Amino acid sequence: MLVLTSVRRRVAALCAGALAVPLVLVGAPAAHAAGPVTVTPSALVTAAEGGTATVTLTATTADGTALGPDVTVFFSTGTGTATGGVDYTETGGAVTFAAGAASGATQEVTVALTADDDAETTETVPLSFSTTTPDVTVAGGATVAIQANGFPYLDADLPVAERVDDLLGRMSLAEKVGQMTQAERANVAATPGRVASLGLGSLLSGGGSTPTPNTPEAWADMVDGFQTQSLSTRLSIPLLYGVDSVHGHGNLVGATVFPHNIGLGAMRDPALVEEAAHVTAAETRATGPQWSFAPCICVARDLRWGRTYESFGEDPALVILNETAIDGLQGPRRSELDQPDRVLASVKHFAGDGGTEFGSSTTGEYTIDQGVAVTSRRDFERLHLSPYVPAVREYRAGTVMPSYSSVDWTENGVGDPLKMHAHTELITGWLKEQQDFDGFVISDYNAIEQIPGDYPTQVRTSVNAGVDMFMEPNTPDPFVATLMGEVGAGRVPMARIDDAVRRILQQKLELGLFEHPYTDRAGQADIGSAEHRAVAREAVAKSQVLLRNSGDVLPLAKDASVYLAGRAADNIGIQAGGWTVTWQGQPVKGLIPGTTIRAGIEEVAPDAQVTFSEDASAPTDGADVGVVVVGETPYSEGYGDVGGPGWPWDPSDGGVPREPDKQLTLTPGDQAVVDAVCSAIETCVVLVVSGRPNVVADPYGQVDALVASWLPGSEGAGVADVLFGDAPFTGRLGQTWPRTQDQEPINVGDAEYDPELPFGWGLRTDSALDRLEALRAELESSRDRAVRRAVGDIDQALARGDWTGTGEVGNERAVLRTLARAANRLDGSDAVTWQQMNTLTSVLRDLAQQRVVDAGTDAPEGWAADLADAEHALLVGEYGFAADLLVRVASARAS
Repeated sequence: MLVLTSVRRRVAALCAGALAVPLVLVGAPAAHAAGPVTVTPSALVTAAEGGTATVTLTATTADGTALGPDVTVFFSTGTGTATGGVDYTETGGAVTFAAGAASGATQEVTVALTADDDAETTETVPLSFSTTTPDVTVAGGATVAIQANGFPYLDADLPVAERVDDLLGRMSLAEKVGQMTQAERANVAATPGRVASLGLGSLLSGGGSTPTPNTPEAWADMVDGFQTQSLSTRLSIPLLYGVDSVHGHGNLVGATVFPHNIGLGAMRDPALVEEAAHVTAAETRATGPQWSFAPCICVARDLRWGRTYESFGEDPALVILNETAIDGLQGPRRSELDQPDRVLASVKHFAGDGGTEFGSSTTGEYTIDQGVAVTSRRDFERLHLSPYVPAVREYRAGTVMPSYSSVDWTENGVGDPLKMHAHTELITGWLKEQQDFDGFVISDYNAIEQIPGDYPTQVRTSVNAGVDMFMEPNTPDPFVATLMGEVGAGRVPMARIDDAVRRILQQKLELGLFEHPYTDRAGQADIGSAEHRAVAREAVAKSQVLLRNSGDVLPLAKDASVYLAGRAADNIGIQAGGWTVTWQGQPVKGLIPGTTIRAGIEEVAPDAQVTFSEDASAPTDGADVGVVVVGETPYSEGYGDVGGPGWPWDPSDGGVPREPDKQLTLTPGDQAVVDAVCSAIETCVVLVVSGRPNVVADPYGQVDALVASWLPGSEGAGVADVLFGDAPFTGRLGQTWPRTQDQEPINVGDAEYDPELPFGWGLRTDSALDRLEALRAELESSRDRAVRRAVGDIDQALARGDWTGTGEVGNERAVLRTLARAANRLDGSDAVTWQQMNTLTSVLRDLAQQRVVDAGTDAPEGWAADLADAEHALLVGEYGFAADLLVRVASARAS
């Protein structure tokens, strides 16, 4: 068939006689190039059979000025693996850049591709370019790759399993090993052809590994450029691109940055966690990456761990509650994974990363991160494996990432730890065989190199243990060569290779990458939008935990005279924390777009008189209240370990380590600001912006209100919302707040449990009466017998509660009795939701916590353990037991 080839100009040229009116130039004429011009064609272009391949030529001048005379470039197709006149229409001709065109102007050359009924692997068409224009150089030629076509694995109407079988059967060993390899984008950026020559299955951007400029468009251009390389390979298997979108697309400047997981866990709002993850997925995929290395479903059992903020909490049940994040990323239904607002999830770090012993790490100066979990199999399964059961079985997480850490079974005698990346029993036996995990296992960054032995031993051991894809950021070439050698020597079975590649291909097909390999950029307009930031702001407000509120000083009056101090009050880098723009984050003002806590206060309370003094050096005269915002300098992973090293390598560090030898107490500078403000102003509020509980010294009782603000991200106005009452305090601790650092590790369920504040603690500033009335309205239409009886109990609580005008309980005894009875009636019922039972028990918790606050040092014996155990009982669905424990604290006499 005859297909015409066209040349389309993007730069308009003025043609003689085409103007009906004179052309008048205002001002100086544009400068023309005085130096050489370079014309650069697209080096590689892919297109589908029967389509049109478009090669773009870009003309640039050495000094950036406009072109001088016309620049003409001649082109012609050459001889490649495709056949002219059969696979494409041979063509040739010339394009001209008009005189005066701007540097960077483009022209397009198109090649028409023909279609037939034959199944064919990728074929190539070379194009050559030349010029006779003086002082002009053409920088190389171009290659058009006609993508593989006609094979069953490319038929979207066939079942995924059938497509995988077909593709796997066509692949060579080299192609299979390439699919198992993931490199860092920086490793191939200067030599993108290695993506094709190695047949890489995946690339990643580590923390801080970004294009220049760091914009949505540049991200998409970068990812699509690498994708073109992948599609040019023999079988046109698309590339999977991963990124650490752990609290929003944090590598991208301008993305919506959410609170870290410790804050999200404090919300006790799994629906909002899912919504936040959905925003993250949409903003991530609109820029190219189709895979997020999230969520972390670790169970952090020691606050000295530098990754504590990546955990939803210390109780596996709380972690499981928030695994709705997986649905937010991938979509509630498996069929949604190919949509432009969804990404592949990676639950991590399998398993026990949050259970390592302090002092057990052998990684540099780390003290606990990447260390050893010394435990029995029974305890390990209860604490650290249990979150993976629903993650894999219910939420269908597509990938699992093993931990750097090791496990040392006490049944075998302590002293024989085994790295998780080498743990066949857990990866293959427990995860893949017992839990029927059908996704793939991706190693962590260079993690296999911590396995004992030489490199071939490390590769062989981890592959045979069940790792499927290997994050070898800077060593993809030796990895490919080594694994092929191990297979050739018979030390890695071909069946193991096929299993790994089958799993990888399945996820790529379910992501829709074979049908839509390039970035759908339609969602870029929504990145960092007001709608997305509103979701983050709500999450910030709900994550705030009110630890102390003496005299009900919070919320503040909107016309108060406020003395605002502390280094975290007006520093968005500190409030965003690690994994923001760079791996470790940076304590830099203006690091990302957003609202600091100070700016949020000015927005929410414009009538307040705010004096800001970061170091509290300004006079405090006339202030009604002091608000001090302190906390932790950003860190990630082992650089946040207590007693661990300080990070010196971000631009803002200037080579000076950040706070080496970190502690769980405020820095001396932060504590000095707290002391200065709280000793000078009668009413004092302290906000702790941190990735874990920090001990705030208050020997003289001068801190009236204490708030755990966690790491709120880009929307500091959410903190201001609760400070001034636009939203209530509703958050609860997901981590036990210790009295001292020496108490660590201390967790819910410990035999000896006497913290400063227990797991589940959180004072509220909303109306208990309003909560109860809203719950009754939700339940009243139910036909379930237990629910109808519980509604009757709630009616009695409403009628006999002697409620105050602010919605507080007057007749505590009546409310405790009737609501506990309602909770016990609903114990184990499928007719109510967890959120509804959370609301019911919240009224009982209010009364129990108020009993503790009023009693002070005479609080009932064992109150902390009872409150923490009640929270755990609620999380696991033991509603009656939770209510009984809360009633016991609320009704107890002083100790």
